[in-house]
Order: sequence, then structure tokens, then C-alpha cells
Amino acid sequence: MNYSRKIALAVLLVLFTTPLAFSQSEMLKGIVNNLAFFKQKKELKFLTNAKKSIDSLIKASPDTNNLQNQVYRAVINSALLYVDSTNQAGQPENFFRQTNQQVDVLNTRKKIFRYQPEMDFSRECLANVYIRKGFAYMRVSDYTNAGAMFIKAHKYAPEFKPLNAYIAYTNNKLGNVTTAEKYYDSVVKTDSTRSDYIEAASGVYKAVGDTAKALEMVKRGRRLNPNDKSLLLDEAQIYNNNKDYESLAPLLPQLLDFNANNPDIVFVAANCYDHLKQYDKAESLYLHAIDLNSAAYDPIFNLGILYLKKSLITKGGETNKNLGYAVQWVEKANEISPNDVNCLQVLKMVYAKTGNTDQTDKINNKLKQLTNQ
Repeated sequence: MNYSRKIALAVLLVLFTTPLAFSQSEMLKGIVNNLAFFKQKKELKFLTNAKKSIDSLIKASPDTNNLQNQVYRAVINSALLYVDSTNQAGQPENFFRQTNQQVDVLNTRKKIFRYQPEMDFSRECLANVYIRKGFAYMRVSDYTNAGAMFIKAHKYAPEFKPLNAYIAYTNNKLGNVTTAEKYYDSVVKTDSTRSDYIEAASGVYKAVGDTAKALEMVKRGRRLNPNDKSLLLDEAQIYNNNKDYESLAPLLPQLLDFNANNPDIVFVAANCYDHLKQYDKAESLYLHAIDLNSAAYDPIFNLGILYLKKSLITKGGETNKNLGYAVQWVEKANEISPNDVNCLQVLKMVYAKTGNTDQTDKINNKLKQLTNQ
């Protein structure tokens, strides 16, 4: 899954264009101008100049009740943390922690509702920093710390639904499948268009043994993305594993269109038609699977069984012809896996039907050696 998408900070352009709820005082004019220059030229120095100005202003007038100045500082500091990911500005080691504390304290102020866009921006910047840290941990497979970072990000951006997917993913990696299931369930209820979320959620539900829920997830995804190859394959695999061939059959034409030269999928389709007694389709697909991979045991053995079954429902010359084909393909399967008891049992049966007593006796002796009877 691709988890690199971050929060879209649409308010960034607005906040760096005008002071929004801030009043246009002479003291703040220099700060506002620096923010405007930063937005225009994308040069970090303007943002650091804005920080120096707001820090000087607060130092000169240390009025902790001046909500406007405190909010301005939170906006600038959180923007610096978001933009300056490599700390080119040389901020102190505790800068991130201090900014978190600033934002948390401001959120408790009675009149903070007047600065809702600014505080939303600050929280989203902090969430992005935590997400960035989370991905850094994921790159070194430290899923414990990655999950902790994503949970902290969720505190500041609870409406950003992909965070639930990130948390679910790290929990799944840590083996906490029940917790992963809870978070994935939250994701797919709100963003069912993301195939990677649906597929991951399905995998988690299968891991906890809830195949019905996994199938529900995949079907929901396919209703929205009917041509998604991964979801199609996932649904087909669930039906195949459950031996639900009636449900699998309608998927096969599209599945084969996408995977015409995949021997495993061609074999699954052949096996499905075989169980549904559509022998002509099954025969054709078994032969195609063998053409794609002549060393694969299963399609060769199954084709031999198919001809044996056909010999029981045909008459006259057709019966003998099908028995001959059965001998040919089961013998070939036996060459690939000479000690497979099931294959030997079938080979014994076809030899008996063709009256080949010498070969029947040989197979009997080998079966006794293998089964110690």
C-alpha cells in the first residue's frame, strides 16, 4: 500500500496571503509582510524573519493574555516545523515539543474560537510533522514508533481519515489484527474508493478468520471500482478458497481477460468449470494452463481426472478415447510426482478400466510400499 499521501493544507495559501482574523496593527505589519513574501517567493528566510519578529514582539510585550500574538506565534512556529523538515533554520531541539504545548494551551483559551482557521492550520501542520516522523520510522520497519506517531497525528487531525489506515497498517504489521480491523473498518466506511484500503482491510479480516467480512469489503470496493484488477482477484480467491464455484464462475471471463497468460489463474478457472461439470471449458483451460507451465502437476493431474469422468458419461468409441487420454495425462502427472498416493490410486483405476493387469499389479505393489500395507 502507498501511505505517502499527506494532509492537503488548503488554508496555507490563505494564511500566508492575509492575516485573516488578525488586526492590521503597525506592530504586526512586518510579520504579515514576511508571510506574504514567503508565500510569493517560497524562501525560508521570510518565514524565519516572521518568527524573529513575533518572538521580539512577545518579548517586548510579554502579555500572555494577548491571544492574537500567541496565535500568530503558533501559526508561524507550526508552519516552520512543517516547511523546514531538515531544520535549516537551526531551531532548538525542543522546538517541536514547545510548539505542541503552545497549540495545546491555546486550544483551551475561551476566545480561541475567533481564530479557528489559524488553529486548524497549526494543528494540521503538527499532524503533518507527526506523519512525516511516522513514515521515517516505517522506512526502518519500526512499526511501534510509527504507530505512536500516527496516533499523535490523529489527535491534531482527527478528520483526516487516511490516518486510520496508517494506524491500522502499523498494527497489522505488529500482529495486532483486532486493533487493525477496528481502524480499517473506520476507513472503509468513509473512503471506500481507495482500493488499497479495501484490499488491506480484506486481508486483515481474513487474518482474523472473518471471511464474510472480507468478502463484504471486497464487494463494496468492486461496486465502486468494477474494473479494479486487485479487488477482482481478491474476490475470486475468496470464492475459490471457499469452493464456492457458483459465485466464482461469473467472475471468470473478466478475470481471464486480465490474466490470460497467468497459469495459476487459468488453472483456477479450469478447476471451477470442472466442478460445475462444464467439461469442455475446463478441458480447454487445463490445456492452456499446461501450455503456459508444462511442469505444473495440478492441471495435468486434473485433466487426467476430467477425461476419466468423461469416460463414464460417454459411450462406445468416445469412452475408449477418453480413457486413453486419462491414461496419458495421469501417467504424465505420475512422472512429475511419482510417489503421490492419490495419483497412483487414479492410475490404478484407469489401468484396471483399460484391462492393463501388468501395470495395475505394479501400481498395487508400489502403493503397498508407500502405505506400508
